[in-house]
Amino acid sequence: MSFECRGLLQGGAGMLIVVIVFVVLLLLNMPIAFTIGISGLLFFILEPNLPINLAIQRFVSGTQSFPLLAVPFFVLAGNLLNATGITKRLIRFANALTGHLVGGLAHVSIVLSALMGGISGSANADAAMQSRILAPQMMQKGYSGGYSVAVIAVSALITATIPPSIGLILYGFVGQVSIGQLFIAGIVPGILMTLLLMIAAFVIAKKNDYDLDRPRRATFKEVAVAFKESFWGLLFPVILIVGIRFGVFTPSEAGAFAVVYAFIIGKFVYRELDQKSMRTVLKDTVEDNGVIMLIIAAASILGYAITFARIPQTTVNTLLGITENPVIIMLIVLLFLLLAGMVMESTVNTILLTPILLPVVTSIGVDPVHFGVIMMTIVTMGGMTPPVGVTMYTVCSLTGVSVADYIKSATPFLLAVIVLIALMTIFPQIVMFLPELLMR
Repeated sequence: MSFECRGLLQGGAGMLIVVIVFVVLLLLNMPIAFTIGISGLLFFILEPNLPINLAIQRFVSGTQSFPLLAVPFFVLAGNLLNATGITKRLIRFANALTGHLVGGLAHVSIVLSALMGGISGSANADAAMQSRILAPQMMQKGYSGGYSVAVIAVSALITATIPPSIGLILYGFVGQVSIGQLFIAGIVPGILMTLLLMIAAFVIAKKNDYDLDRPRRATFKEVAVAFKESFWGLLFPVILIVGIRFGVFTPSEAGAFAVVYAFIIGKFVYRELDQKSMRTVLKDTVEDNGVIMLIIAAASILGYAITFARIPQTTVNTLLGITENPVIIMLIVLLFLLLAGMVMESTVNTILLTPILLPVVTSIGVDPVHFGVIMMTIVTMGGMTPPVGVTMYTVCSLTGVSVADYIKSATPFLLAVIVLIALMTIFPQIVMFLPELLMR
């Protein structure tokens, strides 16, 4: 390639080629880590002022961060707690609280997602687990397949906000935002999402005459017994939040504590963590962390290219050139996140878009913690929508329900989530109330 041709690439043509290659590889269904890595490496090849060995350095250094230790620790802790029988105890507790309502099992699924948010930290893991356990029970009870899987998939979105959300950890790492504040900020939105989804589930169940023979309300003694059985699981997120708030441990150290806690509960309290289940836990954890870390390492190459090409600054200047109205700019950013969430997995969106969009919203006075909770809600919701919804395809494939039936039934639940996003955007104190109260 001649010097003149290479020089033209400095004007933005190089990044345009990178974007085209990225989209093409994505459409060819290449694994996302390789899609990101190849696209980022291409920029270094086309850019004459960047040595190619710098790309390798970025790849290696991308995972060398202390805050990032929270990810593998929490993934391991989540797998440990799921293998200890704590899930079935939480199901009994959720059933005792909400099983008597119209659409009882749907409410059990939603409440379970709220409880599991403090354990698994992963929407897809939560949805997959409930698809195997609750979906068959719901369909046997007369719920439609679409309604059953829609409740399970969309309610898994609660794990995006209730700590320890893996997405919030990644956002805090990439955006240099306090992970402790993000954890605390996600609690109120998570509770509100639970309530809104329960209202939607009730209305739909009432309309379709589900649970005409619903069981009686659980007695106080039955609720107390279920609470006692699931106590150690319910205590887990409380210890994390209190420990982070009072400086007992950092979010990364909290992940290490979570592993020790999960092991002790599984081995010595519930006595369900045997050698066989431990091998399964370690295998699943290695696979999960391998995928996440490879994406992060590859994204470090592309992230450097994005910074070198001044994409964040250009984005800020472009949006401010269109309008200086912060409301309109925020709407544009949220719409972009919604579209991005529909075509890319939430982890990828978090790693790639945070350094681009965070400077935009902070320039119009939006708090990074406030934006982080909204961003993670939107991009995780993309997993429940076509065309590339990972969670959507997971629940449909595990239950044999068609995507068309799912989409039809999921629409009211997704609208409830959009209402919550609008409320969080218009009233920032919904998100910021607890962090400002507890982290001052």
